[in-house]
Amino acid sequence: MSVSKEITRLEKSNVRLSLTVPKEEVQSQYRDMLKDYTKNVQIPGFRKGKVPQDVLERKFGEALKAEALGKIIEKAIDGVFDDENLPKDERPLPYSQPRMDEEPKLDFDQDLSFSLVYDVLPQVNIGQWKGLEVEVPEVEISEEDLSRELEELRDRNAFVLDRDEGVQARLGDIATINYCELGENGEELPDTGQKDFVFTLGSRRNDYQLDDNVVGMKKDETGEFTKKYEEGDSAGALAGRTVTLRITLTALKEKRLPDLDDDLAQDIDEKFQTLDDLKNSIRERLENKLALRIRDIKIQKLLEKIMENTPVTLPESMVRVELDGRLRNLARQFGTDTEGIMRMLAQTGDGLDNINEKWRPSAEKALHSRLIVETLTEEQHFEVSDEEAEKEMERLAGEMKSSLEEVRKYYEEEKMAEYLKNDIQERKFFDLLLAENTVKTGSRVNYLDLMTNNG
Repeated sequence: MSVSKEITRLEKSNVRLSLTVPKEEVQSQYRDMLKDYTKNVQIPGFRKGKVPQDVLERKFGEALKAEALGKIIEKAIDGVFDDENLPKDERPLPYSQPRMDEEPKLDFDQDLSFSLVYDVLPQVNIGQWKGLEVEVPEVEISEEDLSRELEELRDRNAFVLDRDEGVQARLGDIATINYCELGENGEELPDTGQKDFVFTLGSRRNDYQLDDNVVGMKKDETGEFTKKYEEGDSAGALAGRTVTLRITLTALKEKRLPDLDDDLAQDIDEKFQTLDDLKNSIRERLENKLALRIRDIKIQKLLEKIMENTPVTLPESMVRVELDGRLRNLARQFGTDTEGIMRMLAQTGDGLDNINEKWRPSAEKALHSRLIVETLTEEQHFEVSDEEAEKEMERLAGEMKSSLEEVRKYYEEEKMAEYLKNDIQERKFFDLLLAENTVKTGSRVNYLDLMTNNG
């Protein structure tokens, strides 16, 4: 089909695609459709395939025009979007549904013109990205960091024993509970609790911060508690809410820590002969984690500098998809689905709109950064050989303690080979980014603060 097109740039990474189909093409498409109908339609008084076209048009004129219009528009749009030479920044985003400016009318004496509006990939005109200077903190692994890791290993290798009947729960005990939220009439609210939930009292590793409520309870005891959650990061989606919880303590155990000696080291892994062997391994692991974290901070700070001189206009559909993804992640953290999270938000009086407004700045920053990385990585035309892909799979196999064959099979069966190469290309770009810019050492911070700070 012969179609002329024109692209007009609009605000917020919108475009208007204007298409014109010549009247001769419209007439030809309509006649072809009529021919098909005359061959197959059955109307009383006429044999199949012998219905005159003028009879069809008198009886079904408007319906035929509407169908023809739909088919011509669909064929014209498909012809444009199926063209492999159509630039990426003129294609609709996968999650942006093109919409018509106004419904066109079929007039056989005129060319058929119509237009679509949709979101496209934002144009990214990279500003300065070389010769920048950033500062990262100075960090060393301390004896305190080693001791903390050793204590965590002792904790993971502790003996777990049932506590005596009738004793009260105390901090450090391992509690198994059933819990749920209660409504105004004392009824259990759906999707608000868990059964057989296990946690260590004092660890605060539970959504409702139940530790202090369970302390003092006895096995098989049930209690109801009203709790108010203040505003703050630790409260999450519960911030500002007052809820009533029903908690039943179903099991109570205690930990007995092993001695910090050579025996513990050998129990953890047979490759360790002494406690010093274990300590050296811990230090090496922490140093590797620190190196990766420092690298991430360097890259993040450099990207922030580039973002300052590379403005990008994000389409609303792209931001919306990012926000929806964050909502699904929050639902997974609470062990529910998005509908369950929506019910929880409805009870807070906060609402999804307010949550999205809180998340929007960080979501837009993440998208801005991602677009810059993708653009610069593509501009550098990094090549990834099969040998490099193989080495990367070997590295992943080592990290996951899996065989190379299993990793290779995963990437082949799941058709993930292209994603693997994209990851390698991105890493090559980050290596180049670090090489082309200056990183200064800043003030000293401790290891734990650096590793737990997501900023």
